[in-house]
Amino acid sequence: MHEDADRLLAARAEQLESELAELTRPVGDLGTISFGKRVGEGTSMAVNRLAAVSAQEHLLTMLEEVRRARARVAEGSYGICEVCGDQIPEDRLEARPWATRCVHHS
Repeated sequence: MHEDADRLLAARAEQLESELAELTRPVGDLGTISFGKRVGEGTSMAVNRLAAVSAQEHLLTMLEEVRRARARVAEGSYGICEVCGDQIPEDRLEARPWATRCVHHS
């Protein structure tokens, strides 16, 4: 099972890295952002940038969780809650293979 989990985690890490690369790749001319009383292109560009930053933070957090779970596979502690030491239920690991905590401690 741990080999299967590691393959799933490796694929998820690759997907997250790809999404991060796409999200952070340079784009063409971004123009200038100007703010006024009306909602204009500058405002929507700022909102889009804020959303991209939020998405990037989420992806980075998830990638760190996946990497931590892969490290636990390598060290032999995968599937054991890092807080209480109990076995993480199979259903949770199937739904969220990068889980390092049981539901009670998540």
